[in-house]
Amino acid sequence: MIRLSRGDSKLALSKSRNAVEITSKTKGDAETPAPRLRADARRNEEAVLEAAKIVFARSGVDAPIREIASQAGVGLATLYRRFPTRADLVAAVFRREVDACAHAAGPLAIERAPAEALAAWLMLYTRFLATKQGLAAALHSGDSAFATLPDYFRSRFEPALSMLMNAAVSAGEIRADIAPYDLLRAIGNLAVASGDDGAEHIERMVKLLLDGLRYGVTKPK
Repeated sequence: MIRLSRGDSKLALSKSRNAVEITSKTKGDAETPAPRLRADARRNEEAVLEAAKIVFARSGVDAPIREIASQAGVGLATLYRRFPTRADLVAAVFRREVDACAHAAGPLAIERAPAEALAAWLMLYTRFLATKQGLAAALHSGDSAFATLPDYFRSRFEPALSMLMNAAVSAGEIRADIAPYDLLRAIGNLAVASGDDGAEHIERMVKLLLDGLRYGVTKPK
C-alpha cells in the first residue's frame, strides 16, 4: 500500500475510484462482448435477478424455478431463455450482488470521511457475505458456471477496498501495513459464524479488526 501526502489524498482518491471503474471495464472488454439486449429483455432480466435474490435468501438456491418466475412476473420460457440452467442463474445473481457491493465504495468515499467510509463499506461487505452463506455449497459444487467467480470476486472487491484503505492511510487514520486482500479474507473467515447471535458476533469482530487497523497509526505531518 502506498502512503500519500495529505495534499495528494483527494487527487489519489479520485484516481483510485477511476481505476476501479477502468479495471472492471477493461476485464469486460477483453472478453467476448455480450449481445445487446432490447429494453424489455433487460427489464425482464433485472426482474428475474431481483426475484432470484429474494427467493434464494428466503428458500435457498434449490428453490423451485417456478417460484422465481412467479416472483419476477415472467414466464418460465422467458427465464430459461436467459438462464438455461440453475447454475447460470445463481452465478448471475452472485455477480450482480458483488457488483452492487463493490460499487458502493465510490459513493461512500465521496460522502464520508476516509475512516468512516472504510468502516461503512466493510460492514456492507460483511452483510453481503452473511447473506450469501446459502450459496456456498453451490459455489463449491464444481459446476463450470462457477469456475470464474472466485477471481471475479477478488477483481471487484480488492480495488474497491484498496481505494478506501489508501484514502484512510493518507488521512493518517489507519495503518499502512495491511493488504486489502488479507482484510477481505479475514472478514470472510469471520462471516462463517452461525447461530442466533451470529450476525451480531460477526459485526463485533469486524469492529475489533477496525480497531486493529487504527493501532499504531502515525499521523501525517
